[in-house]
Amino acid sequence: MKEVSAAHAGQFALLKQGRFAPFFFTQFLGAANDNLFKFALTVLVTYQLQVSWLPAQMAGLVIGALFILPFVLLSATAGQWADKYDKARIMRAVKLLEIGIMTLAGLGFWFQLVPLLLACVLLMGLHSTFFGPVKYAYLPQHLSERELTGGNGLVEMGTFVAILLGNVGGGLLMSIPQTGAHWVAMACLGVAVLGWLTSARIPVSPASDPGLQLNWNPFSETWRNLQLARQYPSVFRSLLGISWMWFFGAVFLAQFPSFARDVLGGNEQVASLLLVVFSVGIAVGSLLCETFSHRHVEIGLVPIGALGMTVFAFDLYLASQAVPAATGALLSVGEFVAQPAHWRVMADLALLAFSAGLYSVPMYALIQLRAQPSHRARIIAANNILNALFMIVSSLLAGAMLGAGFSIPQVFGATAVLNILVVGYVFWLMPEYIVRLVMLVVTRVVYRLKVRGDEHLPTDGAAILVCNHVSFIDAVILGVCSPRPMVFLMDHRIFKTPGIGWFFRAVKAIPIAPQKEDPQAYEQAFERARQVLRDGDLLCLFPEGAITKDGRMQPFKAGIMKILASDPVPVIPAALHNLWGSSFSRIEGAAMARPLRRGLFNRIGLVVGEPIPPEAVTPEALQVRVQSLLDEPSP
Repeated sequence: MKEVSAAHAGQFALLKQGRFAPFFFTQFLGAANDNLFKFALTVLVTYQLQVSWLPAQMAGLVIGALFILPFVLLSATAGQWADKYDKARIMRAVKLLEIGIMTLAGLGFWFQLVPLLLACVLLMGLHSTFFGPVKYAYLPQHLSERELTGGNGLVEMGTFVAILLGNVGGGLLMSIPQTGAHWVAMACLGVAVLGWLTSARIPVSPASDPGLQLNWNPFSETWRNLQLARQYPSVFRSLLGISWMWFFGAVFLAQFPSFARDVLGGNEQVASLLLVVFSVGIAVGSLLCETFSHRHVEIGLVPIGALGMTVFAFDLYLASQAVPAATGALLSVGEFVAQPAHWRVMADLALLAFSAGLYSVPMYALIQLRAQPSHRARIIAANNILNALFMIVSSLLAGAMLGAGFSIPQVFGATAVLNILVVGYVFWLMPEYIVRLVMLVVTRVVYRLKVRGDEHLPTDGAAILVCNHVSFIDAVILGVCSPRPMVFLMDHRIFKTPGIGWFFRAVKAIPIAPQKEDPQAYEQAFERARQVLRDGDLLCLFPEGAITKDGRMQPFKAGIMKILASDPVPVIPAALHNLWGSSFSRIEGAAMARPLRRGLFNRIGLVVGEPIPPEAVTPEALQVRVQSLLDEPSP
């Protein structure tokens, strides 16, 4: 299914391929139609109709809550369908449903029937509920690990560009005097038909669990899906992190029309401009994830994104205080951008959205990579359930704050402060995010790492990686190159090294003492190493047994044979280049004797060789193979 080559040309090349392009444009058109419809309705009841039972300030919250209600009730059922049936067939069926819904919505716009339009919001939520699990389960079925971040980045970019175009289109069409609602009706139906036509070219995507017995009780199945997700702690905690991002984003997206009118004094076009700025920001952040992560799933970007979300959301609150009070006629786009105070507002919106892109894409990719394929769609359905619950709570809390007299900027400021607490808790539960950030800083600032042969690093299944041991930072270099967490078997004395010992404890490295020094600890270390392999994980060890003192590779010890005797798994050789002489090596007897002795951005390299069958492994042959990789030119 995955038409992958080692020389992957980059994420935009996927848009020319049949396994990705029809799916991308189908989901793009669906997201555009969702938002064209919802924003046109919001503009209708905010600016044009006076609906006594739907106050203008609450319209965005009500529409958002109706849209996500089906996610709470039916995501579990949708996840089952996506695991049991061909995903391409499901997407085509959902697109046919969209045509029917938009026919009803067209009547609602034509005759300005607000209750019918709100019912269609609920139905479009149903449409998106069944598309969501298929959307994210489809990607890992057709993309490799090296393409997954780029593919998710394109989807996130496409989603928010679609949000942008849908909202701008909805706002502009509704602002056409007298006939705006008619144009919206025709546009919604036209986009739905176009989405169905693109879905017809989505390739076959076989069921991952065709024998699944459907549970039609949405409540028990919802609970079962959440319990299923909790079996994978890193996946479940990432689900919580993504759901918080939707809570955070919903606060801003739902308030843009009222924020533009009541705080900034702008008209419908100004509200659309804010959405343009926000959507462009998150699209750029999503696209750049592949570049920043070097085409791997890199969750070290998540803390950077989380920090940016807080900083720029809080500055948006501060910037809003400096905006002149809205008086008189509403400002046009030209009048709005002519005021310098508004540029800070737009910059904050763009940068907090950019940060949200960095935050969310790696989390989505991690879930897709680590969830079991047989029930990946149900895990994603659990994510949709949590997303919906968080967004409903977001709407309720924002509505309660507004009802209690808080201003919209104060709601933004409170959300920024809350972001610190929630994201900090997620990182406390899963320190892997912070660990990966440290790895990124080391390998992109202290050093400039180049890698060759990383396609030999397995994305699943038990294996042992062996490498020459040059410095105290070797594990950091290797860890950042791996597509999944790696467990290191390391000399126990390294754990006592000031400044970096905490890192090895955080990554749950296994300390090993010499057999003569502590026989019991020696045997316990090997037993823990065997358990890592039995759990299907990746183990890394340095067969030299100690960091080189002269820059030359030392003889390999036989410890690896002790592990392979009970757990025969593939062995992957690797060689680190250009680390000798750096701050963390023993070139002058002790590491860190001269910190940053070679300055910043030192060129280093890693070469990974092809896996060796366990029956072909001997310490001598393994050393020869690692030396041959070391003799190759540095990447």
